[in-house]
Amino acid sequence: MEKHRFTIESNRTVAALTHRLVLKADDPELVVGGEFVNLSLDGFFLRRPLSLCDREPGRITLLYKTVGKGTEALSALREGEVLDVLTGLGKGFDAAACRKRALLVAGGLGAAPLYLLCKELKERGRHVTAVLGFNKAEEIVLEEEFRALCDKVVLATLDGSAGVKGFVTDALSTLDPGWDYFYTCGPLVMMKAVCRALEGPGEASLEERMGCGAGFCYCCTCETVSGPKRVCMDGPVFKKEELTW
Repeated sequence: MEKHRFTIESNRTVAALTHRLVLKADDPELVVGGEFVNLSLDGFFLRRPLSLCDREPGRITLLYKTVGKGTEALSALREGEVLDVLTGLGKGFDAAACRKRALLVAGGLGAAPLYLLCKELKERGRHVTAVLGFNKAEEIVLEEEFRALCDKVVLATLDGSAGVKGFVTDALSTLDPGWDYFYTCGPLVMMKAVCRALEGPGEASLEERMGCGAGFCYCCTCETVSGPKRVCMDGPVFKKEELTW
């Protein structure tokens, strides 16, 4: 864990209640898909954990939704303001676990950490199929970015306003099998359904409310086959076979 002061390069709305925050960063090449950062905001005791969405020379990108007072305060920050940020948090995805073909399954902003993973997989020469699920079309994010990288992208929306109507599991039924490893991130109920629907090995990035975000408070503990584990320190990424849900 390292503490930094990053300057906001941009902070703008990209979809319904969803914002893209770009921070000037000194060592983004060390970032791994699935890791997260913890932001300190003036007037709030607890930091806000956000998954890393992208890394480029000199910057990192985060996506977040305004779901409470903390994220509303974050959305009000402007270019040039400085944030106190903890980095190097969490255990990320294992891109090396995929031999040839990967399947990415995202629900909502679960697409964010999977996008950085997608870049890592393509850098390794892997074939990637992505299934992106949202409630409705106006909530869709990163579609064009995934299409620029992936061999195939399938959208699913609950109301049918874009792509397959229904859940990501409905979209999975339209695909030909052939992947040797899958990765998923999104609501717990979605990931549970995905892990049950897909045979073979995979990983899931869990979403839990966090206190410290660094493994001290045990607020985000989840059950695994080997006992309680901290999502912030032992995860957020876990192997499919580790999880008891």
